[in-house]
Amino acid sequence: MKLTVQDQFAELAITETLGIVRGNVVRSRFFGRDIMAALRMLAGGEVQEYTKLMAESREQALDRMVEQATLLRADGIVAVRFTTSLVAQGAAEMMAYGTAVKLRALS
Repeated sequence: MKLTVQDQFAELAITETLGIVRGNVVRSRFFGRDIMAALRMLAGGEVQEYTKLMAESREQALDRMVEQATLLRADGIVAVRFTTSLVAQGAAEMMAYGTAVKLRALS
C-alpha cells in the first residue's frame, strides 16, 4: 500500500477515489510509566516513556487505516493526516486518516 501526505503520487495516476479511510486507537497512561515520566520532567529533557507511547499509537492507527483501505481494494492512500484528542483524563485518541485511491502507472 502506497501512502503519501501529498494529494497525489508523482509517478502514479489516481484512477478512482474510494473514499475516506481512518484508523484510531485510544491509549491511557500507565501508572508506572507516569512515575518515571514525572521524574524525567523534574530533570528536564525528553520524556521517553510518552514519546514511545505516542509512536506506538501512531503506528497502530496507521495500520488500522491501511487495513480499512485494503478492504476497499485500494492501491494507495493520499492526503494522510494524524490528529489527537483527549478522551478522558489520562487517555488520548490518535487517529490517522486519508483518502483511499486506485492507482496506475503514468504512461
